[in-house]
Amino acid sequence: MSDSLEIKTFLGLKPSSTKLTELITALAASTSKSDATVPEVKSYPDAVYFNYYALGLSLLFKPINGYKPKTGLKLDDLNTSDLVVDGIDIYNTSANSISSSKSKATYSTFPISPLVLSLVPLPVEEGKNPRPAQFEVKPETTGKEFVECMGEPARKGGGAGPSSGSIGIWCEWSRDGVMVEFGGEESRGPQAWERGKDAKWKIITIFPLKDD
Repeated sequence: MSDSLEIKTFLGLKPSSTKLTELITALAASTSKSDATVPEVKSYPDAVYFNYYALGLSLLFKPINGYKPKTGLKLDDLNTSDLVVDGIDIYNTSANSISSSKSKATYSTFPISPLVLSLVPLPVEEGKNPRPAQFEVKPETTGKEFVECMGEPARKGGGAGPSSGSIGIWCEWSRDGVMVEFGGEESRGPQAWERGKDAKWKIITIFPLKDD
């Protein structure tokens, strides 16, 4: 599958929405697994996760209308009419292998490329080019390319400690509703921020816009 996708348009949708259902079906068509459209569900009173490991996708749903799901519910037990998408995780295994922290399952790479991120317009600084309206992310896109297009992140962290035990560097562009975690050896260790420009993205998290 090679068509580009503006992923932010799926925020706020319910699990049964036609648009979201069509996306999952289209993604599943690119895999050989017959159950790819069936998520692993993790439910809690304040959040419900739909993890699609074969699709490289995890959806965070926020309960609305006073709904408080019990912990450990199955898909059929959820009141899906009172859930809306409040976060989207997209996975890229070309950076390195990614395992869920909550299970032994491993995510595949999200099969749509490029992934299109819409960017909030900013005042143009003297001597600089205007910020683009969109950023097209491919599996090989690096930290340097993110910063060149999106500007300096509002928040960042990770990368400290020995290479074998540290977490990868991450950057958050709060005004755009985007957080990126980077993978590979370039993203870890004491010199991670010096080498991180060459690190490929590992996980892109999309969330509702907020101020820096």
